Amino acid sequence: MTAGEWSQGVERSTVMSKYENQIIIFTEYLEEFPDTDELVWILGKPHLLKTEKSKLLSDISARLWFTYRRKFSPIGGTGPSSDAGWGCMLRCGQMMLAQALICRHLGRDWNWERQKEQPKEYQRILQCFLDRKDCCYSIHQMAQMGVGEGKSIGEWFGPNTVAQVIKKLALFDEWNSLAVYVSMDNTVVIEDIKKMCCVLPVGAADTAGESPPDSLIASSQSKGTSAPCLAWKPLLLIVPLRLGINQINPVYIEAFKECFKMPQSLGALGGKPNNAYYFIGSLGDELIFLDPHTTQTFVDTEESGLVDDHTFHCLQSPQRMSILNLDPSVALGFFCKEEKDFDNWCSLVQKEILKENLRMFELVQKHPSHWPPFVPPAKPEVTTTGAEFIDSTEQLEDFDLEEDFEILSV
Repeated sequence: MTAGEWSQGVERSTVMSKYENQIIIFTEYLEEFPDTDELVWILGKPHLLKTEKSKLLSDISARLWFTYRRKFSPIGGTGPSSDAGWGCMLRCGQMMLAQALICRHLGRDWNWERQKEQPKEYQRILQCFLDRKDCCYSIHQMAQMGVGEGKSIGEWFGPNTVAQVIKKLALFDEWNSLAVYVSMDNTVVIEDIKKMCCVLPVGAADTAGESPPDSLIASSQSKGTSAPCLAWKPLLLIVPLRLGINQINPVYIEAFKECFKMPQSLGALGGKPNNAYYFIGSLGDELIFLDPHTTQTFVDTEESGLVDDHTFHCLQSPQRMSILNLDPSVALGFFCKEEKDFDNWCSLVQKEILKENLRMFELVQKHPSHWPPFVPPAKPEVTTTGAEFIDSTEQLEDFDLEEDFEILSV
């Protein structure tokens, strides 16, 4: 045997060893689920445990998994070079946002397989979240935008703060072009969302993506919610909630679980005090979640322009917790690529959420008269890029400070 043949043999053996280890992990993963006829719901998709265990595994491992990282460039130039111990809610927000972008560009049914070439959109999505200040949803950008929300760099975020940060960062993201709506006072306003997402088709106005005239919106709304928009900007809808005082009120449990069954579901941000998790599904009265509390080394783009993605997918056993152990401060996420998806979501909410005597949140048609007028968020008038804009915390004064109305109990 030549040295080259021996080297190739060792390489094949190493690769096989890796796959064998994965198979062992997958087997343990499946055995940890109880033997039940109940459906497992993962982000709007049902899986029957007895016959679809491998599909369930594949579906969970396909989600982008963002964890603590170390050895990235210091945030702000002189700040921390690791987010271990404080960045878990930011990582969970990244995971929810990444799932929205996957649905936007690849669809909910897209699946990930290791060592398989993925669509170029997948790599581009992944690069949005690399730990570099020039990536639009990096830990650097999120932490520094948090300064405008009253959070120092290195301070722990709550679900609502992360939602506000995502809403503001999305204004600089022209490729994904999301409309991000964060509800206020446990209330989702249909009229406001339609005003934000109904845009003129490209070429119909001097500015592509410009909102249609208020008179046209009013005309559509007077015809009811079924009157279609001229064009629809994909919607990321985040609903921050407080479902109790010190612990979750059991009256909300069924409605909370229903949200994981909706085809628009992006899961939920939440967890326990100072320990955030990204909840992606439910089984009975247990929640299935991705845990960001693993510290990995910073990964950058390779010379080929691609990102080695094997550390961005969780191949370990999925974690579960009783819904009764959930801290009451949470944020639900939903993605509506088209207007019909939003209309369908409204119907599901009216049927499954609003039927309860004590409602988890409200869905109303008209903007409440006692609220300030709704103004769709717009990118501040600056001559720099988004990345450069928030590289200096002094420039965050262009954003209004929005206080958290909910704080995780300590």
